[in-house]
Amino acid sequence: MNDVRPGRLKVYLGAAPGVGKTYRMLDEGRRRAARGADVVVGFAECHGRPRTEAMLDGLEVLPPARCDYRGGEFKEMDLAAVLARRPQVAIVDEIAHSNVPGGGRNPKRWQDIEELLAAGIDVITALNIQHLESLNDVVEKITRVPQRETVPDEVVRRARQIELVDIPPEGLRRRMAHGNIYAPEKIDAALANYFRPGNLTALRQLALLWVADRVDEALQSYRSEHGIGGVWETRERVVVALTGGREGDTLIRRAARIAARSAGGDLLAVHVTRSDGLAAGASHASLAGQRRLVEDLGGSYHSVVGDDVATALVEFARAENATQLVLGTSRRGRVERFVTGRGTGETVVELSADIDVHMVTHERAGRGRLLPSRRRTLPTARLVAGPVAGLLLPVLLTLLLDRARGTLNLTSEALLFLLAVVGVACIGGVASAVIASVTASLLLNYWFIPPIGAFTLNDPNALLALAVFAIVAATVAAVVDRSLRLSRRSARATAEAETMSSLAGTIVRGGETIPALLERTRETFAMESVELVEEPPDTSAEAAVVVPAGSASHLVLRGRALPSSERRVLAAFAAHVGGAVERARLVEAAAEVEPVKAADRMRTALLRAVGHDLRTPLAAGWAAVSSLRSRDVEFSDEDREELLATADESMAKLNRLVENLLDLSRLQAGALTLDLRATALEEVLPAALADTPEVEVRDLEEIPAVLADPPLLERVIANLVGNAARHSPAGLRVLLTASAHAARVEVRVVDRGPGLPPTDRDRLFEPFQRLGDTDNTTGLGLGLALSRGLAEAMAGTLVPEDTPGGGLTMVLSLPCAERAEHPGGFSPPPPLPVPSLGAAPPDPPKRLRRSPRP
Repeated sequence: MNDVRPGRLKVYLGAAPGVGKTYRMLDEGRRRAARGADVVVGFAECHGRPRTEAMLDGLEVLPPARCDYRGGEFKEMDLAAVLARRPQVAIVDEIAHSNVPGGGRNPKRWQDIEELLAAGIDVITALNIQHLESLNDVVEKITRVPQRETVPDEVVRRARQIELVDIPPEGLRRRMAHGNIYAPEKIDAALANYFRPGNLTALRQLALLWVADRVDEALQSYRSEHGIGGVWETRERVVVALTGGREGDTLIRRAARIAARSAGGDLLAVHVTRSDGLAAGASHASLAGQRRLVEDLGGSYHSVVGDDVATALVEFARAENATQLVLGTSRRGRVERFVTGRGTGETVVELSADIDVHMVTHERAGRGRLLPSRRRTLPTARLVAGPVAGLLLPVLLTLLLDRARGTLNLTSEALLFLLAVVGVACIGGVASAVIASVTASLLLNYWFIPPIGAFTLNDPNALLALAVFAIVAATVAAVVDRSLRLSRRSARATAEAETMSSLAGTIVRGGETIPALLERTRETFAMESVELVEEPPDTSAEAAVVVPAGSASHLVLRGRALPSSERRVLAAFAAHVGGAVERARLVEAAAEVEPVKAADRMRTALLRAVGHDLRTPLAAGWAAVSSLRSRDVEFSDEDREELLATADESMAKLNRLVENLLDLSRLQAGALTLDLRATALEEVLPAALADTPEVEVRDLEEIPAVLADPPLLERVIANLVGNAARHSPAGLRVLLTASAHAARVEVRVVDRGPGLPPTDRDRLFEPFQRLGDTDNTTGLGLGLALSRGLAEAMAGTLVPEDTPGGGLTMVLSLPCAERAEHPGGFSPPPPLPVPSLGAAPPDPPKRLRRSPRP
């Protein structure tokens, strides 16, 4: 099996139903079959569209598997038949579809497709943008339609090809109006709700941007594999360099305007942390503020380590395929630029090649420090310039003093030579200072110590003077060199602290997952790849850096060689990654313990409640039956009827309490079986309102039937009405109304009681909580908890609202039985636990089993 080549996946992606994904998918299948490929249709959902069904002609279509579920028959892809047939290409529609429980070995169709790919079968499938997991909540906000069927983005990203099937919103609405998508009776509702022009435009933009990001990832991978360093201007990417200075806000806004000039332009802000003092001169607070500004403008913030700022900026820009670089003009004055040479901006312009560089003026231009940061290191240029200056500067000083001979005495001349030696030490360090001191001593002896024009090395006093001069010069040079080195180390430590502080701040804000931390590590140290592994690999044959990240993990970095100074920072990064891994493990452990704690809390509450609430009706019924059985007392017919009524009422109350407890336990266990069918409200209201006659019913005319389990819907309404009646003032009746909107029916149960503060509404649906009651003699407090659980099990919702004028309104929302089929296909509502219990999530749908109805 290991020799089988994995199959290739191709996805047709659309912004909305009806754009033509299935048609294009089948068309490609026909073209491949015409070229001689072995193509079968594993499953295709044509939704009764004649033109789409016609595309099946000439293709081999495998019969679907028929599955019985809750009284209905459903068609699913026969995975075993496709694997047994083993074609070259399988067409499988609707990758996000949920399989009918018991209809296959996988709960999701994308899992079936992965099995086909693992078997070496190429798969062509289709998907709507709303079914991508990362966009699920965004689509729901736009369309106000929840999407219960999703597929992980990573599954789609692994596709070899992703083809966007695009159509303008106006064209899609015309196709809908012509009856090419839905049946005629559903067209008006669809156009007025899901297929509104604004919805379709937003969905189309989501699809275009998602596909553009995937194309960009493929382009970056191709450039990396082929070692392409040049910029390909496929989209505008603007990189703005930040130093932490006050001019940063100006640069960010300028770069954002540049990026906004082209649709889909990206804004990337980068800060270079280096050992030569740039980071030491930056304000951490300013960088934090600039980072927030970049994120507010829709950009991303990056931090990289580099000894040379200009080189690091250009390398980062090339790695991100940036098209433009934005830098601020130099903060150094003219004199400083003349003395210290060209700065970062000029160097970036020279190195940028095909990247456009924008030098932005700002109010801090020309107002930098007297001692620029580049003086805090000894680059190659200074190491060469130091000895040259040690030879030439004393000669130049000798020429100047010779012309002014007679103006200064020997002491002043010696001090000027000493000053020149110190200056050389500042440029090139101790070695250059020694060369300068020897040169200066010889020149001073020859030109300024009598007899002039001859070396007086045989004079003990002259020798002593020259020796003292050399010692003083070397000492001063050593002190200056040491101070520069200490300054450089301090700057390096500050830079490292800045980098770690930025990383720690991001982690504390909870903005980094483990993959994001790995990407941040790769980016910061300019590596080709970073992996987190349990066992360190054998890196003897490749250029890789392995760093421990906790007790059982290691970071493996591949790319350039890291100096020891950067390895110290890398170790800190690895410690952060190890901490994140450990926290993830603790979260998983806590999640496993939470259901046990929730079950324990529920058992405790149950025992307390049962000790009182079950005992009361049991005691009353027991007393009535015992009295009737007594032979010592003769009861009249009226007394006997009253005792029988008391016993009957007590047993009925006890039966209701036991039924609520059993239903609640079934909900938690996911074992409550539903019989969903078209149910009219008039069918369940008489029985639901039998125990609460003081109810006013309005607006039930022309309310469509709902998709519900009639006995459970009856229980829900009865609990809601009973709860409302218990809190309504005497003389005021409970109001029950209903309305239909967007393929759902909303039932409102209105009371005029004291209402409930918003802070207590989450506790309202907790079992054994009876908010607002003055005693605990009327029940276990399970009614609302059970009602919400049953409503959610029937794909509905139950939420509280304020009643205008005072009181509380419970809103029960259920899907219409005659609503249009969901674009994603079948989505059976699985039994759900009561959310407030904190219990473990239910088993996957395939583990559902039939059990007797409660």
